Amino acid sequence: MKEIKPEEVAKKVKSDEDVSVIDVREDEEVAEGKIPGATHIPLGELPDRLDEIDQSKEHIMVCRSGGRSGKAYQLLDEKGYKVRNMSGGMLEWKDDVEK
Repeated sequence: MKEIKPEEVAKKVKSDEDVSVIDVREDEEVAEGKIPGATHIPLGELPDRLDEIDQSKEHIMVCRSGGRSGKAYQLLDEKGYKVRNMSGGMLEWKDDVEK
């Protein structure tokens, strides 16, 4: 599994890099704050919402601690998407959040 550190994701977001962050947590978790600009697709809805994910871009998967985003990574990886998993999840995110 390809991973990326939260600090690296923060740099990409802050430098306005064209980065796709997909948060697979549940609604109530995301309501507490998500990475600015992240797309929210709960893990359970991911298989039915693949058409919303651009296959030509790389996507960074995020959840609370890294477990669910790891499952999302596997699902997308098997379908041919370019993905990375943010290690440690939002528990390790030290930057700004969007509510």
